[in-house]
Amino acid sequence: MKHAYIFPGQGSQFSGMGRNLYDTNAQAKELFERANEILGFSISDIMFGGTDEELKQTKVTQPAVFLHSVVAFKTLNDAKPDMVAGHSLGEFSALVANNVLSFEDALKLVSIRATAMQKACEINPSTMAAVLGLEDKKVEEICAAVAAETGMVVVAANYNCPGQLVISGATEAIDIACARMKEVGAKRALLLPVGGAFHSVLMQPAKEELTAAIESTNFNEASCPVYQNVVATAVTDPSAIKNNLIAQLTGAVRWTQSVQTMVADGATEFTECGPGKVLQGLVNKISKEVATNGVS
Repeated sequence: MKHAYIFPGQGSQFSGMGRNLYDTNAQAKELFERANEILGFSISDIMFGGTDEELKQTKVTQPAVFLHSVVAFKTLNDAKPDMVAGHSLGEFSALVANNVLSFEDALKLVSIRATAMQKACEINPSTMAAVLGLEDKKVEEICAAVAAETGMVVVAANYNCPGQLVISGATEAIDIACARMKEVGAKRALLLPVGGAFHSVLMQPAKEELTAAIESTNFNEASCPVYQNVVATAVTDPSAIKNNLIAQLTGAVRWTQSVQTMVADGATEFTECGPGKVLQGLVNKISKEVATNGVS
């Protein structure tokens, strides 16, 4: 019996996020105020009272979700993970939880990542879409066919749970792929309200910027394995963790596969730390045998 701690990514944000932790926990308040200093603006003000539009900006969303997640974890004074994982951005939170990254270094990297991704989004008109009710293999085949025919980028990006896969790429190619998904029986194929094609080669400019920042940051020995998105297996070696974290920006988030591997490796309880309950829902769809709960 092993206890896994998991951390959400972009899309879990909401106005008022983290306010209760700030108001009721001295350690949480200290971390929020430290984050404001590091970022050079009051992210806590935006989190507690900002509009949905303000919170949707990638350069705000990513630090906000990271901060809420890490604060939620750190207020669990008795938390001793046997394993950790994070969905996309959440991988940075997971690396704080298993002591690979310090809170300060991780927040700086998240801020650099968010700004770089926002800039990359502005270079190419691109987007993402959720495909529901098709097998992964069929989604992959359609993406490959559309990419070959159009010469544009369209790839499987987020393997969220069986029957739910997010695709990413050039806007026109995504539109064509969505139409084909519906033709072959997808229950839904709908565009997501995101600013660009995350987890595709269209994020290459951001990857180059993030690589330099990660390479110059100290990564410690892991206190427990992290199941990283791009490999969906347990990793503890700091140099391998760095390489996988860099690869994640243009590679797929293999969440389904990661959770399956964690369960195979003995995970019986999953605790989601951070805003929302999205990951708990995904884990329950991936494995009926485990218990899920959350701390927000």
